[in-house]
Amino acid sequence: MVARLILQSLAWLAFMGVLLFGAAGTLAWPAAWWYLLELAVLSLWIGLWLARHDPALLAERLAPFVQAQQSRWDRLFMVAIGTAWCGWLILMGFDAMRFRWSAPLPAWLMALGALCVFLCIFMCRFVFRANSYAAPVVKIQASRGHQVADTGPYAYVRHPMYAAALVFFVGTPLLLGSWWGLVAPPVMAYGMGWRAVREERLLAGQLDGYTAYMARVRYRFVPYIW
Repeated sequence: MVARLILQSLAWLAFMGVLLFGAAGTLAWPAAWWYLLELAVLSLWIGLWLARHDPALLAERLAPFVQAQQSRWDRLFMVAIGTAWCGWLILMGFDAMRFRWSAPLPAWLMALGALCVFLCIFMCRFVFRANSYAAPVVKIQASRGHQVADTGPYAYVRHPMYAAALVFFVGTPLLLGSWWGLVAPPVMAYGMGWRAVREERLLAGQLDGYTAYMARVRYRFVPYIW
């Protein structure tokens, strides 16, 4: 399992590097190297933690993003978000390095971006500790005895991993030095909100106790906001 984690992480990081540096037209982009290094270290950290504490969840996290058990709408969503992600990385490479459409970001904002990336992964650890069924795809994991998660961050919001992703979506363009990259987070937030509503419909209809959980925890992403 650990070998698979390392291989998949390296392959994904290499693919991201090709998109970023290919769009930038140069390897002399320190922010992108730092971004990939930070992701590599954090991914290995949380992956090794999962391998020790919840290998079944790690197996789910390493599974393909498109699966037969998914609803058709979620398969389409994953394809769309994957395509948008690739386009986003290319846009930021064009903006920050090749064409330099944006004015340079101050160092403190780029440091804030690095902090946001770290906070996202750090928050995800609390999510994984509270919810052993936090798969990347929307499905009922009946073979694993799927139950409602209502402790930890789930006691405050119904989708804490999506909340963590919002932090990541803001941090990435800040760290990479791309003002244009900041146009994507609102769109991605809307997409995740769309998915969250449909995910809740599926869980309310198929997972015992989820409707009662929704009544107890009112907010989806951010307490007192939505």
